[in-house]
Amino acid sequence: MSSQIPEVPPGEAHQKADNTSLGDLLGEVTRDLSTLMRQEVELAKAEAKQSATRAGKAGGMLAGAGVAGHFVLLFLSLALMFALGALMPLGWAAVIVAVIWAIIAAVLASTGRKELKQIKGMPQTGETLSEIPPTLKPGEVNR
Repeated sequence: MSSQIPEVPPGEAHQKADNTSLGDLLGEVTRDLSTLMRQEVELAKAEAKQSATRAGKAGGMLAGAGVAGHFVLLFLSLALMFALGALMPLGWAAVIVAVIWAIIAAVLASTGRKELKQIKGMPQTGETLSEIPPTLKPGEVNR
């Protein structure tokens, strides 16, 4: 048995490699890579634009939902006020609904303030930055 590799007839790529200088081949590779990178950047721009457009639409819908939710709370509050107004003077019913909302606002504000106080910023980044060796700082004495 012969384990010889059959000879492949030279194709266009082989002929080009035989007849073109290394510098020209490297120049073609560089141009091809440059073209590929430009195309990738254009694709990324198109995808980013499409994503931003969709995010903008979604944000608009969420804002609309927030406005609608606000009106729901407003009309439910008015309904509660008028329901209580059937049992007592309407002015007192309005005060009761306002006090309920004041209590809700105070609880939310207090909870939000506690959450804000617990935010530590960027502790991981601060820790890693402090670990930079002093040798990277020229002119300073290492300790």
